[in-house]
Amino acid sequence: MSATDPSLHTGPPIAANPPSKLSPKMRDVLKTEELEIPSNVEITVKSRIITVTGPRGTLTKNVRHVDMDIQVVKDKTVKVTLAVWQGGRKHVACLRTIRSLINNMVIGVTKGFRYKMRAVYAHFPINCIIQDDGHAVEIRNFLGEKTVRHVNMLAGVEVSESKAQKDELILEGNDVDNVSQSAASIQGICRVRNKDIRKFLDGIYVSEKGTVASD
Repeated sequence: MSATDPSLHTGPPIAANPPSKLSPKMRDVLKTEELEIPSNVEITVKSRIITVTGPRGTLTKNVRHVDMDIQVVKDKTVKVTLAVWQGGRKHVACLRTIRSLINNMVIGVTKGFRYKMRAVYAHFPINCIIQDDGHAVEIRNFLGEKTVRHVNMLAGVEVSESKAQKDELILEGNDVDNVSQSAASIQGICRVRNKDIRKFLDGIYVSEKGTVASD
């Protein structure tokens, strides 16, 4: 009789297919995040449409594309609770994303966002002309070109020339998405083409990010 004969086994029954150590992690039943809202800010959530109102104005975001429970809990302080049920890794990661989005909205309606941009040139001075009461900017003489570049600011964003620094633009607004995208549009329209970008560094670049109101 062989030593490996199953009939000689006296311990617990041997599993036909032992579980793999690399089996996927079990999903958590519930994952939550919460964010405390300042007293001077009012927030409402209806059908996953978030509206935040503060001293500087009102912002609205639609997050219906993310499947999660969003509730406003009013106790001694006002809190927003976010919950994901039976979520996978990427689904749970949306919790912090939406929490950061709401936090940016709160900062926007209380302090506002400010981006500073500097015009950088080696030979040909870049001329930036503010138009439409700060809702558009016209860029001339980039690399000596005759092309006139025109950039419209997104909703709620105003652009102005800095009085303290030469060749500096200041973009201000409540919505960080619109402020940052307007800055990206200015930087993108001044890209150097058909030249070695290691040598030709001209352009308009973001130099500083912050809030309008000081902490």
